Amino acid sequence: MILIFGGTSDSLDICDWLNARKRNYMVSVATDYGEKLAKQHADQVIGQRLDEEGMCRVMREKAVSLVIDATHPFAVEVSGNAMNAANKMKIPYIRYERPSGQADHLHLVRDIDEACQTASALGNRIFLATGSKNLPQYLEKLPGKYVIARVLPVSEVVAACEQLGLLADQIIAMKGPFSQSLNKELFKQTGAEVMITKESGAKGGFAEKVEACKELGIPCVVIRRPSLNYPEVLTRIDELEKYV
Repeated sequence: MILIFGGTSDSLDICDWLNARKRNYMVSVATDYGEKLAKQHADQVIGQRLDEEGMCRVMREKAVSLVIDATHPFAVEVSGNAMNAANKMKIPYIRYERPSGQADHLHLVRDIDEACQTASALGNRIFLATGSKNLPQYLEKLPGKYVIARVLPVSEVVAACEQLGLLADQIIAMKGPFSQSLNKELFKQTGAEVMITKESGAKGGFAEKVEACKELGIPCVVIRRPSLNYPEVLTRIDELEKYV
């Protein structure tokens, strides 16, 4: 049994790749939305947050022989737990990580604090292309700024944005992928003066956001992806062939 830690479009692509090869696998995701998407690709889905102990239990009960970590590049806690659990259970662990696709002439920062500090000095209308997870932190650290948040079109996410005080004009509820032209139009329509995003790679639409900003002359603040000491990192799905 192969255990995939997912929640990304990359993990769904891996599911399709394994389906084509008739491999036995299951997917673990942390959200209801992720579970709905995963069930469109995989027969066996775990739809709950697992800590390290929970991961060990699943690996033991399901006789897992390989762990593929295809979580978001910023889900470092999940990745850390998955690595530790696999190590404890003496199971091979593979990290699948999309290439970053980093571009030149960006404002590269380490974390949310530095991102907000940098963006505050660059403009007043700030477009957040970072999702909803850390939205309270951004709003707290961007006082007096007009923040536009692009989030998933899920009712509880939109409700959370409203509870944080965002108005309808400040909430863009859309699901990607977003093309360069669509990003450009959204930035223009919202009057964005600066954009904050994460170094999410090709699948995360990183290049399309950066190029749209470049075309409009909008500063782009990029939070660098965290770096973990992964034992094995793959950047192409076909590289899994020798492991499965």
